Amino acid sequence: MALRTDLLPALAAFESAARHQNFAHAAKELHLTASAVSHHVRQLEARLGLVLFQRHARGVSLTPQGRQLADAASSAMSDMDSVMRNLLAGCDYPERVRISMLHSLAYGWLLPRLPAFVRAHPGVRVHVDSEASLARFDEGGADLAIRYGQGPWPGLTAHHLMDDTLFPAASPALPGLGNVREAADLAALPLIADLARQGWNDWFRAAGVRDARIDERFHFSDTSAALMAASQGLGVLLARERVSAAYLEDGRLVRLPGPSLTTRVSYFVVYPAHRRLRPAAKSFVDWVLAQPDAARVR
Repeated sequence: MALRTDLLPALAAFESAARHQNFAHAAKELHLTASAVSHHVRQLEARLGLVLFQRHARGVSLTPQGRQLADAASSAMSDMDSVMRNLLAGCDYPERVRISMLHSLAYGWLLPRLPAFVRAHPGVRVHVDSEASLARFDEGGADLAIRYGQGPWPGLTAHHLMDDTLFPAASPALPGLGNVREAADLAALPLIADLARQGWNDWFRAAGVRDARIDERFHFSDTSAALMAASQGLGVLLARERVSAAYLEDGRLVRLPGPSLTTRVSYFVVYPAHRRLRPAAKSFVDWVLAQPDAARVR
């Protein structure tokens, strides 16, 4: 069938709903009601004689036919976006990439490497949103995110970036540190905990220490705050290798006896599955996945 202009609003609503996998989020992006988005999608389904979404209690998901149309619609939107950017190039319209990630990873891992990206892509403006909540990929929001988890995330393309390990670390000025000779000795010191899924119980078990009295004196919801607390001599932290390197290199923290514990979760680069990445975002994804210490073992 020929594409008619009266279908364009329905296609726009479908493309947004497919990208978000959610009618309410599409409605917010398009300044419509969720019922209006649903009406547009049903209109398109009726015109095509196809079911594009499976409706269920927890939301919607694309059918195989819907996925084909979503890919084509996303590609068309991306092509138009690129053309408009080229038209605006003479107006010094900057290329931009917006990245959402945890503060601890931004500070401890990305920032030391970011100058290399800037040298390779001097025209790209980089926006980093450091927050604990999951990124919403709304219009004007993040292009991509680096998530710490297991996946999968419905509606998102995910590239495994790197794994991580946990090991004990503390300030060299921590009182009682001179008495530490083996893993069991750490139980006599004040311990720092964050909200990581693996903690001191897991580590002592991996170290072969049984019946240790674990004194988690301090709890922090943010890993950056936990690292700062350890560097101030408050206690021993289970440090993540990927975010603690700067503290170890400048001596604010020292590694203590005991094994490294591989985390059960990893870092992933994620972005909407049905949105073609803009050139700046694609450049960043290609660059970050090529980092030497991005040990992708899966």
